[in-house]
Amino acid sequence: MRRHAALALTCILWATPAICPLAQTPATESSATPDSSPEQVSTLSARSTLVLVPALVRNKAGELVFTLKADDFVLTDDGIPQKLTLEEDTGGEPLALVIDIEGGRSALRELKKFIAIGPMIDSIIGKVPHRVAVVGFDSSPVLVTDFTADTATAAQGIQDLIADNSGDDGAAILDSLGFSVDLLRRQPPQYRRAVLLISETNGDSSNLQINEALREISDTNATIYSVGFSTGKSKAKEIWSGLKSPPPPSAGCDSTGGCFSLMPEVKMAMMAAIVTADGLRRNVPETVARLTGGEYFQFGDEKSLASDLQIISNHIPNRYVLSFQPQSPHPGFHILTLQLPDYVNLKLSARNGYWAGASGAAASPGEAASR
Repeated sequence: MRRHAALALTCILWATPAICPLAQTPATESSATPDSSPEQVSTLSARSTLVLVPALVRNKAGELVFTLKADDFVLTDDGIPQKLTLEEDTGGEPLALVIDIEGGRSALRELKKFIAIGPMIDSIIGKVPHRVAVVGFDSSPVLVTDFTADTATAAQGIQDLIADNSGDDGAAILDSLGFSVDLLRRQPPQYRRAVLLISETNGDSSNLQINEALREISDTNATIYSVGFSTGKSKAKEIWSGLKSPPPPSAGCDSTGGCFSLMPEVKMAMMAAIVTADGLRRNVPETVARLTGGEYFQFGDEKSLASDLQIISNHIPNRYVLSFQPQSPHPGFHILTLQLPDYVNLKLSARNGYWAGASGAAASPGEAASR
């Protein structure tokens, strides 16, 4: 993997921003265009925030439903009902995508099957302005291909990663996701942002702690789509045995999740954060997909991977994007619950949480990029 990284350095689908400022002012006229560089973009600090909630709606046959209105949805933030607005024409916005592929440990036996990803990049992106980067990881992440509008260059990066096949026995999934999210934060704010993660289900090589990862992933405006393959029973058991201890307590909670002297909605959110952190221990790709409103697929073979990617490409432009303005949100993790009370036969998929900063306001893309 490291040999390949040196060679590569020398030679995010649908992702609606989870949280964005109500007002963002480009530094110059040119910074408002999709092809402007990240260094040219500056934003005003957000005094008020919108939380964006992408939602996919299907009927019993699995067909997409397009006819719903904002009033058909009911959303609560930590159990508190919120007034929703339906955003329009989001599918045509430019897209920044990081393709994040494991190249170590259990992935070594699967790498050749990942060749199906390259030819699917154009379909995944759709006919919108775009930037694509490729990241590979084993015990640490490396940038294989920096952001480019040329999908053939990105596809070549994937082929080089597969051909290199020199990853070590590590699987730093959380570190790689943090690395990928940081790359996306440097992209212009007008871009939708996504990560396509291809990895095993368990990772034990990350330096990023579970609680830090929860904040990093849920305090971002990227949606994560993931395809996970089995770590292997013996290795998964070994990983789980080393991660059984409960996550570090949040403020006001003990190590068992007992919370004291807290408002009910804050206690509920803290408990949900602990449950989500536990999910990160058991199945990283599935948990991060659910958390950010993306989709999770179990990896089978090259043919099934191509089929999964085709589904993702079909769902990217066909999501409802709902927004609401939280009233003085408490710092920390928030639970989102979205329902269609008058359409019980429809299947609804949406993000299930977000992280609000210590100031009480959700982080904006500009603020996140400066961290």
